[in-house]
Amino acid sequence: MEILKTDLTRFSGLTDYPYEACFTKFQDINMHYIDQGKGPVFLALHGQPSWSYLYRKFIPVLKDYRFIAPDLIGFGKSDKLADWNDYTFEIHLKSLEHLIDHLSLNNINLIVQDWGGLLGLSLLGLHPERFNSVVILNTFLPRGKKLPFGFKLWKTYARYHPSLPVGSIMQKYTFSHLPKNVISAYNLPFPDKKHKTGPKSFPSLVPSSKDNLAVPYLIKAREVLSVWNKPALVLFSDKDPIFSGLESFFTNMIPSCKNQPKIIIENAGHFLQEDKGEEIANYINLFMDGKIAKTH
Repeated sequence: MEILKTDLTRFSGLTDYPYEACFTKFQDINMHYIDQGKGPVFLALHGQPSWSYLYRKFIPVLKDYRFIAPDLIGFGKSDKLADWNDYTFEIHLKSLEHLIDHLSLNNINLIVQDWGGLLGLSLLGLHPERFNSVVILNTFLPRGKKLPFGFKLWKTYARYHPSLPVGSIMQKYTFSHLPKNVISAYNLPFPDKKHKTGPKSFPSLVPSSKDNLAVPYLIKAREVLSVWNKPALVLFSDKDPIFSGLESFFTNMIPSCKNQPKIIIENAGHFLQEDKGEEIANYINLFMDGKIAKTH
């Protein structure tokens, strides 16, 4: 396995992400994370092709908490793997498991979106005793059924594109106009196509058959969530061509969501943290303060 080290000097001009870079080593791979503030712990997980920069708008609003956001392997300031075939569901999941062990995290308040949902909710499924609450943003838990034609096109595009246009993808799936410096920030982790293997690999990791190695983890996550009586908050956006309208999948599944009012983040796309980061973080504050119905 060839590991590509990330050139951290590329991020030196990033003025809206002034957070100290922290690292843990997993199987000789440096995994980056930020660890800001003190108080109850939030663990926020990003998806494809973003990185922890996606959560920068949450941190000032959630100032009374300890906010931890890693970069998945292959993204952000974390190392990349030269061969996209070296990425597996398990390497991502086990690296997150390693992170919470490395930081001795318990009583975790989890925030997930996109691939952060598949991985983070699988992590919760494996270790429900280590989590206090969960906030679920635009994501899903597939279980190995045949994938829709549109997703197959996306999978083919990601696999065969000579150099995925990461910044353009972020703009396409964000409802609001992204300034040039923000698009540049999403391009920073990827100086060339060889470093884009992480984003390239993820669509091929979505299970399309029941014998896929990810399926048991995802089914376990469904099972744990179906009896989850700890606090849960589901916030989906209205302009996501992928997941808008699927919020009921989670609200119907999770017992502690039964009394939650339906909250839709308006005028926000797939990357709703970019569109309405402060608004979402304010909802999370209310949720943590018990001002949004959380349990039976």
